[in-house]
Amino acid sequence: MAMIAALGGRSQAVRLFLKARGEEMADTSWSIKGPHFVNCNCAYGCPCQFMALPTDGTCHAVAGWRIDEGRFGDVRLDGLFAVNTYRWPNAIHLGNGALQSIIDERADAAQRDALIAIMQGEGAEPGVIMLQIYRSMCTTVHEPLFKPIEMEIDVDGRTARLVIPGLVETTAGPLKNPVTGVEWRAQISLPMGKEFNLAEVASGTTRATGDVPLDFADSHAHMAYNTMTSEGPKAA
Repeated sequence: MAMIAALGGRSQAVRLFLKARGEEMADTSWSIKGPHFVNCNCAYGCPCQFMALPTDGTCHAVAGWRIDEGRFGDVRLDGLFAVNTYRWPNAIHLGNGALQSIIDERADAAQRDALIAIMQGEGAEPGVIMLQIYRSMCTTVHEPLFKPIEMEIDVDGRTARLVIPGLVETTAGPLKNPVTGVEWRAQISLPMGKEFNLAEVASGTTRATGDVPLDFADSHAHMAYNTMTSEGPKAA
């Protein structure tokens, strides 16, 4: 399987895309507005959100975006989906992670290159957004895939569903009291957050095959509706 294995490197497709457009990545601003979710293998709440080590010392996760409004330079991205799968053998900040981006097959050539760049944090200053931070902590970046993606996210309802046939399946729903079964609502507020400022917490289950396998159930998930930009997350 072909892969990019240089820390902080760019895909050849992105390099060619920018060269053809006469742009430099650092000068290309972008934004994606819409809901997104993350499901990881940590216990509910995810210690990583509070500067603590992950629940079992490792970090495995899937992150999915529904882009209601988006652009990369002058390339429009409205109505598309994009997903990243991640796997680190230890806490994220220790590095040695693996990443694969999965891009909506409906995207045209320019949109595909733009979404790869965004999902790998290109154009953002180091440490500003989670997409750039996570990419910098991955020494193995597998070639992106272009697949049909089904995604539903209801932030207020704390539900999400992702299906990439034969590759990834995620479901998420509200937390429930383990004794009474009554739904429980919890939020994470991070005024200095690199991904969101306010997110709803949920319970998620993910199974993924391919270059970044994932397998966890009834674990931490969160979802938010905001605008992620190359300058940082902003309120929608």
